[in-house]
Amino acid sequence: MKPEKSNPNHQAQAALLFLLGATVLHAGLTDLHLRYVKAGLRPLLLLSGAALIATAAATAWYEWRRGPRSEEAHREPRVSWLLTLPLFALILVAPPALGSYSATHTGTALWEPLGYPELSERGPLRLGVGEYAARAVYDHGRHLRGRSISVTGFVALDGTGAPYLVRMGLNCCAADAQPVKIALTGRIPPVLQPDTWLEVTGRYTPRRTKDPVNDGPVPYFEVTRAVPVPVPQDPYEEAWSD
Repeated sequence: MKPEKSNPNHQAQAALLFLLGATVLHAGLTDLHLRYVKAGLRPLLLLSGAALIATAAATAWYEWRRGPRSEEAHREPRVSWLLTLPLFALILVAPPALGSYSATHTGTALWEPLGYPELSERGPLRLGVGEYAARAVYDHGRHLRGRSISVTGFVALDGTGAPYLVRMGLNCCAADAQPVKIALTGRIPPVLQPDTWLEVTGRYTPRRTKDPVNDGPVPYFEVTRAVPVPVPQDPYEEAWSD
């Protein structure tokens, strides 16, 4: 008679659950989660990671309490442990944020918001791409005229080489990310590389164009100064929609 043994399938399940939970916790405790979901979902990630680790611990404890089993257990193929490789890849290699390729192949996702945050009455304005675009198109720049404005985004060039400043907006996660675009005019750097991040300073202009992908409204921004900047900690914006 062969010796009794515990079920290795349950042991593997517990180990994989623990690794998955640890990976989710790692993403939630660092900025890694910002490559996948919007910042507001961080508490849910932490809760999910903790729940997975607790489930793994409960599974291991249950197997230990049951002790050896009389029936023979079939060992899972060792190749099944290759399932852990994507988890380690998630920890070690953060995927790049969506950039100019996605932006130039997807129409602008600008929709009229229900309202606008209050703006300071003095000094320069620092706006997101989505907020500037929404205020310029749907509020007709009512609170932007005569103000110095700074906006940060990445560069995208359409088929004619026309430059846009873009930020991908999230409703939930990177899978539903859609671009909001601002067309640039004025003192634009003579050489622009797609996916370069710029902080542009300038002013509102009523000039508009249409997105060549979906004919959506794209406002212009008159640039007086453009400075390359590092990729921001959170490369995405909250989606501006109704």
